[in-house]
Amino acid sequence: MILFCFILCVVGCVQDGKLYTVGASWTKDCERCDCSKEGIGCCDMAGRPAGFDEKKCELVFDKESCSYSVVQKDDHSKTCPFTGMVG
Repeated sequence: MILFCFILCVVGCVQDGKLYTVGASWTKDCERCDCSKEGIGCCDMAGRPAGFDEKKCELVFDKESCSYSVVQKDDHSKTCPFTGMVG
């Protein structure tokens, strides 16, 4: 009788061709990602301003700093006040 054993070991997670060990964390596209035995979990690193005049102002995202600014729709050089952050 021949006995075949198959062992499945969770050694990590693969994202974009790179292997991360279980317990590893990394940053990609302004998201913090974690590798667990269940797989990869990512969440947004940037909090979003809230409580601003949406008729006059809009959110602008800066990918380099992973942050938002609230600026006037008709003049992005002028910022708008906001009351809090979410996320």
